[in-house]
Amino acid sequence: MEQSVALWLSALLLFMKRLLLIPTLLFAAIPALAAAALDSTIRAVTVYNDRAIVTRSARAELHEGINELLIEGLPASLLDDSLQASGNGTATATILDISTREHFVAATPDPRRAALEEQLTSLREEKRSLSDRAALIKTQRDLIERLQNSAVSIASGVEKAERPKLAEVQETLAYGKAETEKLNAALQALDRELAVLEEQISAQQHQLDELPPVSPRRSVKTATLRVQASHAGDLDIELRYTTPHAGWRPSYDARVFTADNRVELGYYAQVRQSTGEDWENVALTLSTARPSLGGHAPKLSPWPLDLLAEESDSPPGIRPLARQAELLASPAPAAAQARMTFDLVSADYAEAQVDRSASVATFQVEAPATIPSDNSAKKISVTTLDLEAELAYRATPKRLPTAFLDASVRNTSDYPLLPGKMSVFVDHGFVASSRLEHTSPGDAFNLALGADEGIAITHKQTRRFTEQVGLMTRSTRNSYEYLITVKNNKAGPVHLIVSDQVPVSRNEKISVKVQAPAARDAKPDAEGLLEWALDLAPGETRELPLKFSIEYPQGLSVSGL
Repeated sequence: MEQSVALWLSALLLFMKRLLLIPTLLFAAIPALAAAALDSTIRAVTVYNDRAIVTRSARAELHEGINELLIEGLPASLLDDSLQASGNGTATATILDISTREHFVAATPDPRRAALEEQLTSLREEKRSLSDRAALIKTQRDLIERLQNSAVSIASGVEKAERPKLAEVQETLAYGKAETEKLNAALQALDRELAVLEEQISAQQHQLDELPPVSPRRSVKTATLRVQASHAGDLDIELRYTTPHAGWRPSYDARVFTADNRVELGYYAQVRQSTGEDWENVALTLSTARPSLGGHAPKLSPWPLDLLAEESDSPPGIRPLARQAELLASPAPAAAQARMTFDLVSADYAEAQVDRSASVATFQVEAPATIPSDNSAKKISVTTLDLEAELAYRATPKRLPTAFLDASVRNTSDYPLLPGKMSVFVDHGFVASSRLEHTSPGDAFNLALGADEGIAITHKQTRRFTEQVGLMTRSTRNSYEYLITVKNNKAGPVHLIVSDQVPVSRNEKISVKVQAPAARDAKPDAEGLLEWALDLAPGETRELPLKFSIEYPQGLSVSGL
């Protein structure tokens, strides 16, 4: 009986061992889920005025089942909510999810900053080594000085037989002098090397300071994609994310050709970025959209009016303007700050094609661009516009007897001209720096092209007198006469607009009468300003008389005379 029980227990134990082995065999048949780190490169970047959308590309070899893919070394500043991924390839795959994780590193992840910091560390170590050598030389020099002093000193109580001989003293002094000279020369050489090192350290430190500041948190991010593949194959992945610390601003070079009445407007983009990763040979797109403004127009809050509280010391009435300003300054509702998703509109920069129907304009730069992550401005050519200009000279000889050239230019292109700095050139010569305001297609803008000494202008007073008029009611009349002379010394005809003024009466007792010019030539406006529009042939001289009188009751004092 006992033997039968023992055999039954042995059989049961063997069955349980085999049963426990089945899950192990089953799990061994399932492929292990191992994370694969992918090599990725930045392929394209779309830059807005305050951020950028970066597109990275990578290739993955997928096995059947669930694959975990890692894209490492992403900037810590990327916005996690903006992370998107797509892919295509020979594998039939589904992207299950995507997430990011921040990793802290011992050294700064910015390679440019890391290289400068390493160079600074090396230079400072070399400086310390030289400083140690200089300290050692100074110690040797002090020892020699003490040896010389001991050679010539005679201790009290020493017998004459023990005193050093003159020859020995001279030999010691000569040796000390030679060695001191050698040590001084070596010390001077070290001082020169230290001075050079100090300059190099200062220069490297300035370069480091020019880089954008970094967060004390030295970190990078890793994107993790989980992909389900129905069968093995490869998959080309595109990873897109938004990162701040990037933007672009327009700038312009306006080249005016006076002989052709033409303006060649160079449209440039000043692109900066300090995202933490360099953009090397990327397809660059510039967008005029402003995502920071949100997707909707802000809503107004109620502007209530009420009487002041009875216990207030202020008199009853409307709430003060300070309260109104407080209401106007109240924060907009959260809906006004909602994020907007933009459909990027492709535009062929080379042919200057812009979609007018889109809410934003995008410029696709033709050549690959490289933008380092050092916040330095990279000037990139967008296009060159050939625009017609209406040139005219303007002068206000009462203030300054000089003619200034102006150009009225109409934007006949499909490009919106955004506000930006502009350098102005006239016939290949630089004349001024100015600013171009926002100019939509079809609108006009003015260019101030500076003074032109080719037109001679003089302004002088030819006559002024005061007289008493009237029989029954005596009045005082002041009469003024001026003469403006202009001469075109240029080789071609010019259009010149000359401005001047007459006084304006602010009292019915004061009367201003204009005798010249005639109304058909120049008529003062409500503020007394008048303009002559002249077309001058080469070498032509024109005289412009200005005569007016001011009459007021005798005995009154008139301000402004």
